Amino acid sequence: MDDSLGKIKVFQDHFQVSTPIVGSPQSNTPSSSQPRSDNSLRSNSRSRTRRKFKSAALMLNLFNLRGLPWVTSPDGQEKVELSATELESLRSELADLEEREALLKAQLEHVDEMLRSARLSGYLYIRTRWKPLPGEPPPIDDTDVDDWLPRFIVLHGSCIFFYLQSTDLSPQDSTLLSDIVELESLPSFTREDGETRHGFYVLTRQGLRIECSSISKIQVNSWMLALQTDCKLVSDGKIPNGSTET
Repeated sequence: MDDSLGKIKVFQDHFQVSTPIVGSPQSNTPSSSQPRSDNSLRSNSRSRTRRKFKSAALMLNLFNLRGLPWVTSPDGQEKVELSATELESLRSELADLEEREALLKAQLEHVDEMLRSARLSGYLYIRTRWKPLPGEPPPIDDTDVDDWLPRFIVLHGSCIFFYLQSTDLSPQDSTLLSDIVELESLPSFTREDGETRHGFYVLTRQGLRIECSSISKIQVNSWMLALQTDCKLVSDGKIPNGSTET
């Protein structure tokens, strides 16, 4: 067998159990077979080591390191050598992954806590308008302007929170329920793509009108019922048993 590095011969039948011959004592085994056994063990050990390092290399390649250099030490051990730049890049990517993992964990915990404690939550399309001040001309009718934006809305405690996405750790905006002075349903409308939406709006004491819409009439009714209860308001849009006609 050639023991030169890089040319390793593997005996496929090394671990095959031979059939013992009756009457043949163990001591009759030729001594010449012992070196072959040692060489085979060393060969298989090297093969296993190579497979382990190749698996490690595949994992390291996930960090965008191209062409990891393989070297063989004088004692026959194979390893990967990285330059100082590559090592620093690897450490940086590991730190980024740890930071990303911590962020995802915090987001999951936040979503779980929010869904457990919120009175109502879900995605709605929203847009805002300001009520004209006394003496100002009435606003231009922009009912047909399609400036609806999807937001994840949470009714929790004494506030309505507006998130860009459900996984965001902090809301983009919020409104106190105590500031809401008006709650009304909006006429249903059909968008250019043929999608029909139902909606409602709330008006704050500061003059901010927040319009909300959804393709689900049930979802809109649920929000109106919850807000009427929490804000102690009476809406002109009748909602008996959770249904309304718009």
